[in-house]
Amino acid sequence: MSSVSHELKDTSVASSKWLDAHYDPVANLYTFSSCIGESLLHELHLVVGDLGTGVCNVKLKVYRGTGVLSESTLLDLPTGLVSFLMDLHEPRTPAIAVASGPFIYVYKNLRPYFKFTLPSLEVNPLEQDVWSQAKEDMIDPMTLKEMLEGLRDKAEIPLSVRSLRFLMLEPQEMENFVLLHKEQPIRRQTVITCIGMLKKNMADEDAVSCLVIGTENGDVYILDPEAFTILYKMSLPSSPTLMDVTGQFDVEFRITVACRNGNIYILRRDSPKPKYCIELSSHPVGLVRMGKNVVVGCTHETLHGYTQKGKKLWTAYLPAPVTTMALMDLPTRGFQAVLVGLANCEVHMYRDKNLISTIKTPDVVTSICFGRYGREDGTLIMTTKGGGLIVKILKRTAVFDDRDSAPGPPIAQSIRLNVPKKTKLYVDQTLRERENAVAMHRAFQMDLSRLRLAAARAYVKALESSLTPMSASLTEPLKMNAVVQGLGPSFKLTLNIQNTASCRPVMNLAISFLYDENLYSMRTAFFKIPLLVPGLNYPIDTFVECLSDKGISDIIKVFVLREGKSAPLLTAHINMPVSEGLALN
Repeated sequence: MSSVSHELKDTSVASSKWLDAHYDPVANLYTFSSCIGESLLHELHLVVGDLGTGVCNVKLKVYRGTGVLSESTLLDLPTGLVSFLMDLHEPRTPAIAVASGPFIYVYKNLRPYFKFTLPSLEVNPLEQDVWSQAKEDMIDPMTLKEMLEGLRDKAEIPLSVRSLRFLMLEPQEMENFVLLHKEQPIRRQTVITCIGMLKKNMADEDAVSCLVIGTENGDVYILDPEAFTILYKMSLPSSPTLMDVTGQFDVEFRITVACRNGNIYILRRDSPKPKYCIELSSHPVGLVRMGKNVVVGCTHETLHGYTQKGKKLWTAYLPAPVTTMALMDLPTRGFQAVLVGLANCEVHMYRDKNLISTIKTPDVVTSICFGRYGREDGTLIMTTKGGGLIVKILKRTAVFDDRDSAPGPPIAQSIRLNVPKKTKLYVDQTLRERENAVAMHRAFQMDLSRLRLAAARAYVKALESSLTPMSASLTEPLKMNAVVQGLGPSFKLTLNIQNTASCRPVMNLAISFLYDENLYSMRTAFFKIPLLVPGLNYPIDTFVECLSDKGISDIIKVFVLREGKSAPLLTAHINMPVSEGLALN
């Protein structure tokens, strides 16, 4: 046990905020967040729908402290459980509803109390006729298979489980299957995919609550808490997988449902169809309501925040896929956050889009439950992929900062600007732009063309006068200007070259001059440029002799090239002044 506690201490990063109360790596508890909850059975107990190995050992377990108080065998895998109050009779003992297959098993005082069965669905009449013909031996099994395959592809009402199983059989097994089932009536039954709880007429914690269930065929039922009759039915475009319920049935309620088609639908009272729809970029794997907002975890390692009307508020990017999500609610402190279990053995705590705490776990967390347990208000209960059970207690001195601990842009960047309201002048200007859109566009295009023409003329003038020769290559940012000194016939030509890059030096460059050899002669017509450090000015001097006495001048072209390349990086034209004398040879 000491090695286990030592391992837990090494793996816990948030030890300053959490106490490690219990860790059992071999608890053999395999469940999800939808199948774990707390119930006040004389005292506060932990109720878990244990999936076991998936085939056997499927049980309903009740924990008191860290030990198992009772176990009840379940006939099928549970899809969810809730603890709710059925009536006002004393003593006020809550019941436990476990959804499994098409049934809801209700337990009271840890004993089976009631079993609710979903209503049967409508059976395809053509399917009934086909099986009636098979019953009277009017068709053989192969003909039955062909007719059922045709119905499966074209019928609006899906086939029953019996017909689907028949189509999966080998030809030699079909005859025995037909003889075994042809005398039995055809039934089409759906199954429960998610379950929730809705207060009946009061918002108190000990108020009577209704059960809300989602089914595979896309229906949502609200059940009476005492008679277990269907009070209300709503329909969805797809099968629901996650559900969150708030409000009261007799007043106003909202049911937020994540469906298998990747969308989230919001159902309201007196509306059998979804009121709002949120289209996600990837399928949801977790759904938590925090205040008036909905937080959704998706398969693409993202966490999204939405309003209850479907408006997107923020997005947070996660380091690993989401495995489970739960709400952390501390009413005594007025604090709420979202707990997100990740596949990298971490549990992140988010308040809005800000990551405020991280908990390291020894294994991947598959279910999270936070609330009062025993005498502690802030108890975090987690189960792991390997069947372990982790219990942590929040320290009473723990303080969570709203500052985001994850790297990224500051919080101030996500604060919305206080944009002023539209004034009458703004509205009038908008109307004027709408009415004169064509004329304003033409005027804009005319001014833009004139601006381009003026810029082109200025550029040509600069090239002709060599005022601002700049490199046209983005890879070699160079700047060069030329200064001619003297009255003639000897001139001093100075080239000032500068590297305009921010931090990268330029090397392996050379300068070449092109001129009329009948008019001018140069002592050196080719230079190698030293390494150019950014920001420094490098002057290069040479002398030019004028050979003509006719009082004429010409242009000397300057090329900056990279050694071994023929294409110049920079070109400048230098207008030489008229010489006032003749060169002495």
